[in-house]
Order: sequence, then structure tokens, then C-alpha cells
Amino acid sequence: MRNIMAVAGKELRAYFHSPIAYLVMAVYAVLCGFFFYSFAATYVVQTFRMQAMGGMGAPNMTINDYVIRPLFQGVLTIVLLLVIPLITMRLYAEEKRSGTIELLLTSPVTDFQIIAGKFLGALALFGTMILITFIYISTLFAYGNPSAKPLIAQALGLFLFGAALLALGMWISTFTKNQIIAAVVSFAAFLLIYVLNWVTAYSSGAVSKVLSYMAITTHFDGFAKGVVDLKDLVYYLSVIVLGVFLTARSVEALKGRV
Repeated sequence: MRNIMAVAGKELRAYFHSPIAYLVMAVYAVLCGFFFYSFAATYVVQTFRMQAMGGMGAPNMTINDYVIRPLFQGVLTIVLLLVIPLITMRLYAEEKRSGTIELLLTSPVTDFQIIAGKFLGALALFGTMILITFIYISTLFAYGNPSAKPLIAQALGLFLFGAALLALGMWISTFTKNQIIAAVVSFAAFLLIYVLNWVTAYSSGAVSKVLSYMAITTHFDGFAKGVVDLKDLVYYLSVIVLGVFLTARSVEALKGRV
């Protein structure tokens, strides 16, 4: 465990010794802040409009339904498709470019410890991004009365959603020494698994059902509604394990060429 945490710490420091961490957090904070303000302002305007009309026949408007849920489900999952590749692109691509991959693969630290450490380092940076989200969300508790229970489920879902993408992005970064290529390929792969469930719009066969199940967005719906379902937890944890496993196999292949 000590070796894993040492690798994770080294990876996290490397992020903050380069512009990547600051760029990723700045992009995330600006996009998250813009959409949060837009949803909150729209909610306030709609609330005042309904009050002016006396609330006759108007649906019950809650902050969770009009601000938090669309922010998490409609915006942040898409933003992660853009920023997660920026986090994962350097994990192995930079080691290969700088020539330190040979030193890393021949060190006394095991492959699993290196992979787990790199994943946890990236996960720590991603967790910092999630905390930025709650800086905005906290203002809702200061001026409104949102429900905390669905918010916890939504935050857990977003964390698992991002962790799954991190694991897959880490695997993709093992194939190239060019960080730009790693980022572009990761974004393309993420986008593909994001829209896999679109096939149900024009097909109802067994293949479409399988593709819909594989879509990473299908399993976020429950979290977005404030429901933590075991099958959704198993799906995201399975993707994380798959990403780590595929990374281990790819690293093993790299050792054969050192």
C-alpha cells in the first residue's frame, strides 16, 4: 500500500508541476459555473413568474429538479468527456515520451502498484474537480432548501462515472507516446460509449439492448434521479476493473519490448 500511495503522490505532484491540473480545473470551474448560474437564474425567474400568476395549475418546482439534476446529468457528464482525456493523456504517454517508461517497468515496484498509484493520483485530481462543483452547490443551501439525499446519489454517480472514464483513458494512454493522440482517442472512445444507447431510437433487437446496457449514460439515469441501484454500482465498478485489467495487460506487453 505504501508503494501505491507513493506512486499516487508522485503522479498528483506531476499534475500540479505542469499546467495540466490548473488548466483542467479552470476549464471545469468556468463551464460548471456558467451552467450552474444559467440553471439557477432560470429557476429564480420561473419561480417569480409562477408566484406572479398565483401558482394556478403550476407544477411544483424544486431546486433539485430544475438546477441540480440538469447540471449533473445534462452538463457535467458531457464536460467530463472533454476534461478526463486531459487528465489521463499523460499517465503512460508522458513516461514513454520522456524515456522513463523503461526505468518504471524495471523498478522493484510491481505493475499493479504502479497502475493503482497512477489511477489514484488521477482520481485525486478528479475528486478535486468534484469539490469545485460543491462550491457552487453550497450557495443553494445558503439561499434555498434543496434536498441533500438525491444530491449525494448524484455526486456518487458522477464520481463513479468519472472514475470509469479515468480507468479507460489510462489504458488508452499506454498505446502512444503522444499525449495529444492519447487525448483525442480517449475523447472519441468516451463519446462512443456515451451515445451507444441512441441505437434504441431506431432498433429494438437484442444487439441494441446490449449496446444500450453498455452505454455509460444508461447507468447514470438512476443516480440522476437520486436512486442508488446495485446494478448501476456494479456496472461502473466493472468498467473501472476492466480499465485497470486492460492497462495491466498492455503494460505487460510493454515490458516484453523493454
